[in-house]
Amino acid sequence: MKFAMPLAVFLILSVFLTAGLRLDPRLVPSPLVDKPAPAFELPQLHDSQKTFAPEEMLGKVWLLNVWASWCVSCRAEHGLLTALARAHVVPIYGLAYKDRRENALAFLDSYGNPYVLSFQDADGRVGIDFGVYGVPESYLIDKAGVIRFKQIGPVTMDVVETTILPMVKRLNQ
Repeated sequence: MKFAMPLAVFLILSVFLTAGLRLDPRLVPSPLVDKPAPAFELPQLHDSQKTFAPEEMLGKVWLLNVWASWCVSCRAEHGLLTALARAHVVPIYGLAYKDRRENALAFLDSYGNPYVLSFQDADGRVGIDFGVYGVPESYLIDKAGVIRFKQIGPVTMDVVETTILPMVKRLNQ
């Protein structure tokens, strides 16, 4: 009888842990979806004398991709982002997250530049405001500056075809 309570607690915890292991970590809900994108002003990557603020994008649907030169998964999605940029379906803007300017520029020189514009979040504060779990992450932002979709991890062809492209089409109507 004295082992019944610890055994019951162990069994209950085992059920919850087993259920948790079956969840997809990429499906972490974001409290920012359907909320205005955080305001910021950051230096542009290619010209640090100029800045970028999301208010400049009001009236346009756009994709914000959070990336870094040190991120292996960012390299994995980079070719797909480049193809998406060439298709001119949605403008892609890059947030170089916790990266050194020279490293980020070298990355774009080596792998190509899918971004209309990149800006630098050297200390990661804007990333914190966006709730970045880790790079890469992407946010689809509508004409009113509201986040409509968040992709944690690399963008895949499946995500582009089943989620991003249909949403961009609907948001541009």
